[in-house]
Amino acid sequence: MSVSGLPFDDFRALLKDLPGPDAHALVAARERDAQLTKPPGALGRLEEIAMWLAAWSGRPPAVNRPLVAIFAGNHGVTRHNITPFPPAVTQQMVENFAAGGAAINQICVTHDLGLKIFDLALDYPTGDITCEAALSERDCAATMAFGMEAVAGGTDLLCIGEMGIGNTTIAAAINYALYGGTAEEWVGPGTGSHGELLQRKIAAVETAVAFHKDHLSDPLEVLRRLGGREIAAMAGAILAARMQKIPVLLDGYVTTAAAAILKAANPAALDHCLIGHVSAEPGHLKAIEKLGKTPLLALGMRLGEGTGAALAAGIVKAAAACHSGMATFAAAGVSNKQ
Repeated sequence: MSVSGLPFDDFRALLKDLPGPDAHALVAARERDAQLTKPPGALGRLEEIAMWLAAWSGRPPAVNRPLVAIFAGNHGVTRHNITPFPPAVTQQMVENFAAGGAAINQICVTHDLGLKIFDLALDYPTGDITCEAALSERDCAATMAFGMEAVAGGTDLLCIGEMGIGNTTIAAAINYALYGGTAEEWVGPGTGSHGELLQRKIAAVETAVAFHKDHLSDPLEVLRRLGGREIAAMAGAILAARMQKIPVLLDGYVTTAAAAILKAANPAALDHCLIGHVSAEPGHLKAIEKLGKTPLLALGMRLGEGTGAALAAGIVKAAAACHSGMATFAAAGVSNKQ
């Protein structure tokens, strides 16, 4: 890995020395699970989720202050006419979130989730990745640091999502740079790019990766050259959650592209994360497989906004409630297995 300068140094140091799971909390959770009024393993993946919560929070499984954090950014690559919606829609949707009118608002109300929206300099799109870096190293590092502040104020389950016209192009470029294959394998319709729009989108990804090809062995360089402000901020938020013992639910294709940067830098960087859902964006399942994860839901969604992660939060809350609220065999007077 090449070291390109000072701004990324703190992040390189953090990524080299990440905290691991809490063994004591995990053992205690397993001991309690063995005494609950059910056959061993009868709750299937819910039991695994409860153990995951214990291991990465360092306490008995619980979700009391869940938070959905949405990061919004705009991208210079959209000047190539690759999407049916103009960049102005990013700001308009941020306003819609604030007014409570988006799908994510309804899901947050349903599952009693907090919601924060982070507007990342929407009036200043990133550089056009086909011919320049999206961000300078200094700006990228600063945006990662800003993303780390998403967990300020406290949360015990972080659901990460995004909003940004053109950012499925960015996600495709990151995945193509990290994993290879062809641009066609990673580029999908996003908000509805078909026909000539889709062909221009594929061409933009091919051109961008070719333009930056001599600098893509370093994951943080992939991030700053091919990424965007919301991608950098999400990477920072995932990293901050790890440092503060906060389990994370990742949303769709764009969110997992941000996560992939961290995993490329340290294979253990996403151990505290689960994938909320697999989206209908064609490259997402392949990206999830590269991360070594299994999504909690498969509902054919491709909206972004953190919607898949927020829906999965309901499952995580149920897993924690079952673990903490169920009676033990002894307490309920139920005969345990012989």
